[in-house]
Amino acid sequence: MRIVGGESRSPGKTPGNLKNKDYPMISIQTNLDSLIAQQNLNVNNQFQSNTIQQLTSGYRINSSADDAAGLSVANSYRNQIAELNQGVLNANQGVSQLQIIDGGLSNVSQMLDRLQTLATESASQTFTGNRATLENEYSGLLSEIDRQANNVGLGDNNTANAVNLGVYIGGGQSSNANSTVTVNLGSQSVSAAGLGLAGTSVLTTAAVKVGTAAATAIAAGNSDSFTVNTAAGSRLITVAGQTGDTVQGQVNELNAQLNVLGISASLDQSGVLQFQSGNAFSVSAIANNQNTSGAGDLVDITADAQDNLGLNNMQYTAATAGDVLTINVGSNKTAAITIAGATTQDMATQINQALQTAGITGVSAVVDATTGTTIDLQGPSTFTNTFVSGGGTLGATPTTATAGGDPNAAINAIAQAVQSLGSVQGIVGAGENTLNYAINLAQSQITSFSSAQSQIRDSNVAAEAADLTKAQVLQQASIAAMAQANQEPQAILALLKQ
Repeated sequence: MRIVGGESRSPGKTPGNLKNKDYPMISIQTNLDSLIAQQNLNVNNQFQSNTIQQLTSGYRINSSADDAAGLSVANSYRNQIAELNQGVLNANQGVSQLQIIDGGLSNVSQMLDRLQTLATESASQTFTGNRATLENEYSGLLSEIDRQANNVGLGDNNTANAVNLGVYIGGGQSSNANSTVTVNLGSQSVSAAGLGLAGTSVLTTAAVKVGTAAATAIAAGNSDSFTVNTAAGSRLITVAGQTGDTVQGQVNELNAQLNVLGISASLDQSGVLQFQSGNAFSVSAIANNQNTSGAGDLVDITADAQDNLGLNNMQYTAATAGDVLTINVGSNKTAAITIAGATTQDMATQINQALQTAGITGVSAVVDATTGTTIDLQGPSTFTNTFVSGGGTLGATPTTATAGGDPNAAINAIAQAVQSLGSVQGIVGAGENTLNYAINLAQSQITSFSSAQSQIRDSNVAAEAADLTKAQVLQQASIAAMAQANQEPQAILALLKQ
């Protein structure tokens, strides 16, 4: 016989349908009820710990063990959110860069308006002012257009933005599909040459070509010099080659020094360097580091000196002091000049002073660039010269000015430049709008992905709070039950009493 549950029962006999295993025997060595209570207490403690972790972290999944499959999906969403967040920053930076370009283009557009005003003013036959003054401002604006074009990366020297700009935003099927917004500014230029304004002028006088071959950029470390003679005297102008220079950039540098003389330099349609002015001048090119082929210089060596053929010309060669010149302009202005200068430049200065004293402004004297020993009488006005006495020589009649300068050509070129600039502005403006649309989509995707990740990863606070209460009750019940179970072996002592 064995004692089961404090009762005496025969082997194999149990009340009702219960089996022997439902009634564990009383044992001092093994307290099964206590073990069961401990096991459940551990489970309840873990339940409470998990519930507290989810409430304090805010996440339902705090480790791979919580939900490995769900964690994998949630991590995928989080990765896409990180990509899109940076993509929005990239797009905003792209918009900022395009806005900088757009601002520069707006400035160029305003300068085109001023160029058109100057060209229109000069094109009028009733204009009585000095077109050289208009040309100085005109060529200065062309140089400023080049500077600002380089500033925004769409020039001749700086082409940083003249490319297919790609802005990676993300959210596509892959890094190569539907994830990048492009703004194609490839080969776009808003420099004077890029807009088709190179070589234009508001002067009515013809341009003078210096050289016969197309200009090439002066090599770094080399330099070209030009001796320019005007009624104010002689000036040496030097342009030094720098690494990365372009031909147009060096022509702009040349113009920066010529503008004060009322002369502008440009490239003709064949790329040959030419000079133009409504004032008397002569120019001689001195290529300091020129090679025999002329490569690597703005001017070749075959024809490097010219007078202003856009004006009426007559050449005077002085022999001795005491020559007397008489210059007549119209019917009422005459200057009788007795040559007394020591040098050719002194003689030219003396002639100019006498012309000014006589009130003659349509003729000036400059030192000839070819010989350096003769004097060229140049002017837009029709004039006659009479050589009275002395050992010098004088041309028979003035050479008629060469026709050429046409402000109307500048007007047409500017109108086309406005169209070309508008095309670039259209690309930039469309790019700004496209990037803003892409930002809106990316922000919408960030919201959607965040919501999807939240559904998987975030904890349900209401449910977890209820579970915490449940876990605390179960824990307390388990502790109480285990205390009772721990008292069960003491019942055996009653069987040992005598």
